[in-house]
Amino acid sequence: MQFKLERIEDKVEFFEAFDIKRLEKLIDEQIENNKALLLHVQSVHHQVTLDPTTGKRLYTAAVHFKAK
Repeated sequence: MQFKLERIEDKVEFFEAFDIKRLEKLIDEQIENNKALLLHVQSVHHQVTLDPTTGKRLYTAAVHFKAK
């Protein structure tokens, strides 16, 4: 068995929450986790839609992390 390590160069993660503060907290936690992998935020795309089942606002974000 061969063990090979490769560095992650790019990573895209998706988040969703019914509260903007919760969404921010989820993203902040993942930013801290990705610092250990030497990744920083390259870009953030977000939007708000209505959840058809609950009628509540659903906040979503896509965060692109890139190697330093």
